[in-house]
Amino acid sequence: MKLKELESCLQQVDTFEEPKILLEQYPTSPHIAACMLYTIHSTFDDIEGKLVADLGCGCGVLSIGAAMLDAGLCVGFDIDEDALDIFRRNAEEFEICNVDLVQCDLCCLEAEAYAKKFDTVIMNPPFGTKHNQGMDMKFLRAALTMAQTAVYSLHKTSTREHIQKKAKDWGVKMEVIAELRYDLPASYKFHKKKSVSSYAASEHMFSISCNCRETLKLILIHFSKPFICYSHMQT
Repeated sequence: MKLKELESCLQQVDTFEEPKILLEQYPTSPHIAACMLYTIHSTFDDIEGKLVADLGCGCGVLSIGAAMLDAGLCVGFDIDEDALDIFRRNAEEFEICNVDLVQCDLCCLEAEAYAKKFDTVIMNPPFGTKHNQGMDMKFLRAALTMAQTAVYSLHKTSTREHIQKKAKDWGVKMEVIAELRYDLPASYKFHKKKSVSSYAASEHMFSISCNCRETLKLILIHFSKPFICYSHMQT
């Protein structure tokens, strides 16, 4: 499947009907999701035929995209039942059978419950700001525990040095493989602004327009072995 075809398909994925601000439910745009997944698939060969986990999957755009790129199975994890209901509906509408769902709080996940159960983990975690401070690192710790081979995660550029320090502490190889500009969608009543979002991967630049609250600079990070068990990681 080509990149443009993947993005076109993901534009049909339904998103949050009533997003919950406390869960930082901002949808990953079809454009960013497609570029992220296509890079992981075509450059690193970490999707096709792989057992993939999608942490904080929401309505399933990353999981469904991974399934379209022939993941062996993609399992979406999310705490919100409403989001998972939309995910199920999306999967049914696309007639996708190589996805599964788990409702759970990743912050309370037992250390060994899913340790090294997945080849690849993909995620667009909460940014970990304000009331969710540190949530991005909790998601990352869980991801590093669950993956055998690689973790691909979106993070705010401003957290790069902090993540680099954590990766070093955890003995994990970290590589920034793409930079992007992400416009927080105008999902809530106090969001009025409109702007443009761009994604840079290798020599390519992709752009879309969307309603947004503010623009954030993000980085797509590739984490690879050796991984250290979750129970041995320091907060």
